[in-house]
Order: sequence, then structure tokens, then C-alpha cells
Amino acid sequence: MHELLNVLYVQTQGAVLHVEHDTVRVEVEGATRLRAPLIRLSGIVVFGRVTVTPFLIQRCAEDGRSLVWLTTNGRFTARVEGETRGNVLLRRAQHLALSDPDRPREVARQVVAGKIQNSRNVLLRGAREATGSARGEVLAQAAAHLAGSLERLRHATTLDEVRGVEGDAARSYFEGFWQMVRAGEEFAVTGRSRRPPRDRVNAVLSFLYAMVRNECASALEGVGLDPQVGFLHALRPGRPALALDLMEELRPVLADRLALTLINRRQLQAAHFEDFPGGAVYLTDEGRKTVVIAYQQRKTEEVEHRVLKQKVALGLAPHVQARLLARHLRRELPDYPPFIYR
Repeated sequence: MHELLNVLYVQTQGAVLHVEHDTVRVEVEGATRLRAPLIRLSGIVVFGRVTVTPFLIQRCAEDGRSLVWLTTNGRFTARVEGETRGNVLLRRAQHLALSDPDRPREVARQVVAGKIQNSRNVLLRGAREATGSARGEVLAQAAAHLAGSLERLRHATTLDEVRGVEGDAARSYFEGFWQMVRAGEEFAVTGRSRRPPRDRVNAVLSFLYAMVRNECASALEGVGLDPQVGFLHALRPGRPALALDLMEELRPVLADRLALTLINRRQLQAAHFEDFPGGAVYLTDEGRKTVVIAYQQRKTEEVEHRVLKQKVALGLAPHVQARLLARHLRRELPDYPPFIYR
């Protein structure tokens, strides 16, 4: 159970949430585990098998406090609110920001800055582990290139220039990323491939990216933003552009590092993959199970959030970032602060 940005997140399975006068009481196995005054909560988010009493649901609706249900894995299920008070204004602010000549570029710049910094940290970590080798030199050079990308990003004057810096940084990042795969010939790669993935490493990355995207879409739905209306990614019918925006800074943290761990530690092996006609490679059922279990464990790790100045489980990072983005769109924050993991 965590209280972040005045939102109560309840992940403890079997918990029951009651309302007592002006307080939320969280009960687990008959014992009270937490009490939180309603006056300081703007929302409640529950994961999986968590019970919310009808009286608390009614009180939240009456107060205009959002109540969000997610599955254990973080997929959005439902949101209950009373009279329309905040969501319509938040979505209007989101659409107005998209129509502004400058704000899409600035939001995109912050998103890309977070992605590049987190990607660079992955490369620097790999370079430290490979000090003195040719592989370490390649990683150091790629990290230096990303440092230059951050500087070029500062001077980008259009959204297309921001996208250009992001694309160049991504190419350099993956040139270094492949050097960190040390599992042998069965995990050889020739470059980034998707739709479909053409090798086992890309199959793992694509599967993890899909899970991160779903987490981000759920977080945006939970806060009341429209996942379809993004800033860095262009709008297309059926495309969750804002979820794709939000996941950019989180991919190196939640997906890339985990993929390297699973492959290099031999937790994933050749038997966990299946080749299809045409060259596509996908995880088997057992392979997907292995990745999902490791992903859920990764989400429980806690890190210091540079904005909140407190520990946050990695699984809650999309939700925290969605709320920070909402605050920026409502002009409560001058800039959107991306998630940086060191």
C-alpha cells in the first residue's frame, strides 16, 4: 500500500477498504493495516483481488474522488466517478495542449530526454561491467553519442527535430545494446526488428514492450487522460499515442534491463522460442510465463523518485508519471518531469 501524489494505491491481495466517518480504513485478514483521511486523497487505485465496500464507493462518488480498478497485472478494468467535475476539464486541457504550437514539442522533448537518459544509464552500466574490453569501448562510445543527443535535444526547435534526435539516439543505443547480449549464438541479433520480431532477443523485447504499453495505457485511463491523444507519436485511428509517449522513458527501465538479465542469466533458452514461416520468432507459452513472472518481480523493486523524493515501486512508475503529466497539462507544473532511473 502506497500513498503517492495524494492517491492511495492498494496492491495487497485480499485487502478490504472501508469508510469510517472521514477516513479510509484498509483491512487485511481482519486486521487494520492503514488509515488515511479522505480529505487528503484525490483518488484510490486498487489492483486485483481488493474489495471496496459500497459505502466507500458511494462516498468517493459523492466527493468527486476517482476510484479505479486494475487487474493484478495492471490492466485497466473500470473507473467510478460521480458528477463530471475534473475529467472533462483534464481532457479539454489535453486537447488544447495538442493544438498549441509549442506545447507538443515541449512535452515530447521531456519524454525523449527521459528516454535518452535512461538508455544512456543502461549503456554506462554495461560499459562498467565490460571495462578494458572492445565491447566496453563500443558501449562507452554509444553512451557518449547519447550524451551528445541530449545536448542536441536542447536546441531542437520543432517537433520533427525532436523526433529526429530520438530516432538517431535509438539507433546508437541499440548498436550498443546488442553488445550486452552475452548468451551465445542462439541469441545472435542483426538489428532491431518488430512486427514480426526476427530473432529471439527482439521477441523478448517486443513482448516486454507490449506489457509496458498496456501498463501505460491503464495508468492514463486511471488518471482520466485519453491514451489515444499523444504528443511525440502522431495520432492514428486505434493507436494509443499517449501510451506510446509515456512508455518511451520507461522502456529502458522496465523492459530492456530485464531482457538482458533473462537472456544473460540463461533464464530464457532456445526451447522457450518458436520459429514461424517467414522468419518470425515468438516466445512459447512457457517462455511467456517465464518473462511475465520476472516482470512482475521487477515491478516490486523500489527506487527513489527524483520528483517525489520518496521510494516508489517500479510497477507504480507509469501511474505516478501519468499523474505528473496530468498536472502539467492542467498547468500545475511548468514542465513534465520524466522518470529517470539511475
